[in-house]
Amino acid sequence: MILSVSNIHKSFNEIPVLKNVSFHIEDNEKAAIVGINGAGKTTLLRIIMGELPADEGLVTFSKDKTVGYLSQHEAVSGENTIYQELLCVKQEILDMEQQMHTIELQMKTASGDLLDKLMDSYAALTHAYETGGGYAYRSELVGVLKGLGFAEEEFSKSVSTLSGGQKTRVALGKLLLLKPNLIILDEPTNHLDLQSIAWLETYLLNYKGAVIIVSHDRYFLDRIANKVIELDNTAATVFSGNYSSYAAEKETLRTAAYHAYMKQQQEIRHQEAVIEKLRSFNREKSIKRAESREKMLQKIEVLDKPVEIRADMHLTLEPKFQSGNDVLQVEGLSKAFGPLTLFEDLSFDLKKGEHVAVIGDNGTGKTTILKIINELLPPDRGTIRLGTNVSIGYYDQEHHVLHPEKTLFQEISDDYPTLNNTEIRNTLAAFLFTGEDVFKTIKTLSGGERGRLSLAKLMLSEANFLILDEPTNHLDIMSKEILEDALCAYTGTVLYVSHDRYFINKTAHRILDLNRRTLTNYLGNYDYYLEKKEEQLAKTDASFAASQPGKAAVTDSRTDGLPSAAKQDWKAMKEQQAAKRRRENDLKKCEERIETLEKRNEEIDGLMVSPDVCTNVAKLQELNREKEGNEEELAALYEKWEELSLEE
Repeated sequence: MILSVSNIHKSFNEIPVLKNVSFHIEDNEKAAIVGINGAGKTTLLRIIMGELPADEGLVTFSKDKTVGYLSQHEAVSGENTIYQELLCVKQEILDMEQQMHTIELQMKTASGDLLDKLMDSYAALTHAYETGGGYAYRSELVGVLKGLGFAEEEFSKSVSTLSGGQKTRVALGKLLLLKPNLIILDEPTNHLDLQSIAWLETYLLNYKGAVIIVSHDRYFLDRIANKVIELDNTAATVFSGNYSSYAAEKETLRTAAYHAYMKQQQEIRHQEAVIEKLRSFNREKSIKRAESREKMLQKIEVLDKPVEIRADMHLTLEPKFQSGNDVLQVEGLSKAFGPLTLFEDLSFDLKKGEHVAVIGDNGTGKTTILKIINELLPPDRGTIRLGTNVSIGYYDQEHHVLHPEKTLFQEISDDYPTLNNTEIRNTLAAFLFTGEDVFKTIKTLSGGERGRLSLAKLMLSEANFLILDEPTNHLDIMSKEILEDALCAYTGTVLYVSHDRYFINKTAHRILDLNRRTLTNYLGNYDYYLEKKEEQLAKTDASFAASQPGKAAVTDSRTDGLPSAAKQDWKAMKEQQAAKRRRENDLKKCEERIETLEKRNEEIDGLMVSPDVCTNVAKLQELNREKEGNEEELAALYEKWEELSLEE
């Protein structure tokens, strides 16, 4: 065990945030801490790191274990270049290099005992240098920088000139290079593009240490976590498995708790009715029996009604009228800003009812495409044509469609003057703005609150073509799931930009990948996109190797500058990642088939004892044969499931 958190309590202004929070982290374990905004996730991390005192409880680290922490808004500063800033982490190796160089110079003129002594020191230093990664640290540093999305020409940039997001990426790179026994990350994917997030996933999956992550990126948590610690209503509950396993188990527990609550409430009402009836008889014996039942009822430990978090926010997206079948046609679209060309000659179209995601690295021009379609930016070349009866609803990630000086109430009433006061308040309440909240000015709202207000306006627009720019930014996991459900049920057309792969997986029918100034079309969700990308990469590598006999196969740009051993490791990590995904898919299919057959066998058992069937010999034989076949298939499936479950 590397970390023990025991009975942590924390309150702010006498309002409890954490109560009796306990869990532990084992060596090499990958744990996720999840919960809605305000549940206390960052507070808990700060208590673990000693930045914030707990009111009660104890945090214990194993002896001789190192811990690295990246807070949500952590950034580097100073005049170092990006490369120099990461190089600082390797100061011990740099010092050894200097000492080795000094001894080399001394050995040139030394002799006798002094030379022997210098040679012994040099041998010890060389061994320490080698075991400390001295021969690989520069290529490792380059690999981390490229993995986090920095191009080689950016390595010489001064840290002081970087954006906040870039400074956070540098801080993350420094932490990864430190290689502590326990890494604690608070929202590490906030400033990474899809490729960098995928690289970080692979890095952490293969990290020889423990990891604790707070993140709203469910796809990221699905890939990495093997334990989930949920903070809900001040308490912590620990679940085994990844995010999807946690979500399924949580739903099962919530359903069971709700049924137990409803059953108990039904029993209480029944007992109360019996007591009332007994009293109504107005006889001594019946009154005593009523009193006895009343005492028993008072001793019952009444269950609390389970809180359904998602019930508080209501989002329904429905077009006011239908568009024509052809919604959008883009031809020959090009855009440049000064010498920087974002994209050239882009062409694509959208049909009614399609949900299309645009993905790509940061800075490729995804948001620019949306702004051109919305006539917020002019194209350099190309045409945009909207179809018949198309009505656009636009969600802007910077929320420029909101007016900072207005109150929430004014924002809705000014844009939708036909709504009365009650309708405006009801709309805002559906997005968790109640009471005096409606008179807050928009400039005082958090990012998540602005996101919810923008969603409220989007719902009121009743548009049949939604254009969304990073709609899940600043939303907690529950709010994201509500938006996903609303979009999946939406009958209109959707075009959106997102880095949220779980969201894309749930809502996209088609993906447009913006890469190298052009769009590639993939007819499926994010998992399908990954599968096709891997197939394309394998084909490219195979064809290149065949056409270049005696030469090394082409490598991914992320491995440029790495020695051959590091390239092999990187490729092995990718292969391991793909193999794990295939195994998970096979396991899921196997479990689904087992569940289907077991349910069918239960149905057969019920049919065989039913009055209509138990006297029908032919039908009984038919059902018996079907069950025997099911049992035979189940035996093979159980064996396959066991094999897949044991695979690493």
